[in-house]
Amino acid sequence: MEKILDIITAKMQQAFVDAGYEASFGRVTVSNRPDLCEYQCNGALAAAKQYKCAPIMIAKAVAEKLDANDYSMVEAVMPGFINLKLSDSFLRSYLEGMRTAADFGVSKVGEGKTIVVDYGGANVAKPLHIGHLRPAIIGEALKRLHSFMGYNTIGDVHLGDWGLQMGLIIAELHERQPDLPYFDENYTGPYPAESPFTLSELEEIYPTASSKKKDPEFAEKAHIATFELQQGRPGYRAIWDHIMGVSLPDLRRIYDKLDVHFEKWLGESDADPYIPAMVEDLKARGFAVQSEGAWVIPVAEETDKKEVPPMILIKSDGSAIYATTDLATMVQRMEDWKPEKMLYVTDKRQNLHFEQVFRAAKKSGIVSADTELAHVGHGTMNGKDGKPFKTRDGGTLRLEQLIADMTDFVRAKVVENKIVGENEVEDTTAKIALAALKYGDLSNQPTKDYNFDLERFAAFEGNTGPYILYTIVRIKSILAKYGAWEHLPIAVPANPFAKDLMLSLTKFGPSMESALNAAAPNLVCAYIYELAGAVNKFYHETRILGEENEELKAGYIALIGLAKRILETCIHILGFEAPEKM
Repeated sequence: MEKILDIITAKMQQAFVDAGYEASFGRVTVSNRPDLCEYQCNGALAAAKQYKCAPIMIAKAVAEKLDANDYSMVEAVMPGFINLKLSDSFLRSYLEGMRTAADFGVSKVGEGKTIVVDYGGANVAKPLHIGHLRPAIIGEALKRLHSFMGYNTIGDVHLGDWGLQMGLIIAELHERQPDLPYFDENYTGPYPAESPFTLSELEEIYPTASSKKKDPEFAEKAHIATFELQQGRPGYRAIWDHIMGVSLPDLRRIYDKLDVHFEKWLGESDADPYIPAMVEDLKARGFAVQSEGAWVIPVAEETDKKEVPPMILIKSDGSAIYATTDLATMVQRMEDWKPEKMLYVTDKRQNLHFEQVFRAAKKSGIVSADTELAHVGHGTMNGKDGKPFKTRDGGTLRLEQLIADMTDFVRAKVVENKIVGENEVEDTTAKIALAALKYGDLSNQPTKDYNFDLERFAAFEGNTGPYILYTIVRIKSILAKYGAWEHLPIAVPANPFAKDLMLSLTKFGPSMESALNAAAPNLVCAYIYELAGAVNKFYHETRILGEENEELKAGYIALIGLAKRILETCIHILGFEAPEKM
């Protein structure tokens, strides 16, 4: 379905042509002065220079060529603006098209294309902490947005499961339990099915081992263990299997609490088999060159305004690094899925890393020239005071604890205000808490840092998740009282508040496209906050269920019904849902 602004622009361009001017001058924009008009064209100002004519004369000539049936106001004003207000019938017809079209007529720009969204980035053997919140929920929202816009989407958590942390755990376990069969090189029987450690024990083993990295002897043991694991030593592979078996269920449990779901649970270990052949190929074709004993891929370009160092492929000691794994992961993804686009959601401090990897992938042909590679670098979440978020004792807050804190805070409000019956408290609380947490984060531009404010994020007023949910629940209540409404047609706007709501609804498709192009879920938040405001203004200024004219009442119901459907679509993209009552 064509965007309303494109329709109006096409009509304006034709009017310029009919008046004897070039069509290119007929671009229409949404007015930044809604008190004066809804849309505006400033093309006459530019055309005046080419045609050596007063802009107001051009504007008046063009305005006369516009179809009066499409507008309730067409006005040429000094020095040469063309101000427009849509006619009620034109607007009604457009919204009726949205109401009856699949997905409200949004153009499926990604149809026939596959995208891999690399987000989450969890490390096994470690609990998720607050630093994992942003990549999880930003990535999930971007994946859902791409899916809505027609893409075949593959979300990959890209686990950290193959580096030094594994060697550290193995080395620490060996010091604690040297008699385990995993450390006996002569052991030939099957290894125990039961893990030698629990999840809580594993979460204690890793930080203890990590704290010993400055001990040269222990560090050497860990590096040797890492190397032998990656070379396939059976006992170490068995320990690795236990680590994965203990860690993954807990990671899935926490991500489920966030309503974050990955199509693929692959990790660095899955890319490891692709590394040897890839490295030899890059060497053979001259893309990898030696530098101070290491193998690197030069990625600097003449147009660079700052230095972009070569990407290290293999270190001088013969080991691979994250960049090597990321390149090998691209090899695997191109072989398995052939995506047209790969999106990486990580901390913005990794910008240079991904710039190097992307250039190396394009330069070497690991991905084709037209494969889109993008890094969505996010900022950090700080405490209410603007300082790094810490626990009371100065430690890093676990993500599960953050979710629990928000849930407890919301539950207290739900119970205190008697929002729902006792049997509905937990479900309602969970939905409001998740909306507060996710919307509080996603409403910020991804690249910006922000301060986590539990009270503000959970407020039922203002630009918050609970406010958006409350708006949806209010509409649900009205629709439930009215009865069957799903097939009611949109009517012409009966008052200015109805028209403002209708104009907000027309912005849905363009807003989703803007969010997609900018990889910015905050633009979805900005849109639904505007739409929710228009809904509530309409509600407060209009008798809906109390309207005596049944035809007019039905038109009101159809209008808020469409608003509800669009709001629910948007919050699904953001990754939360509305309760039945609030």
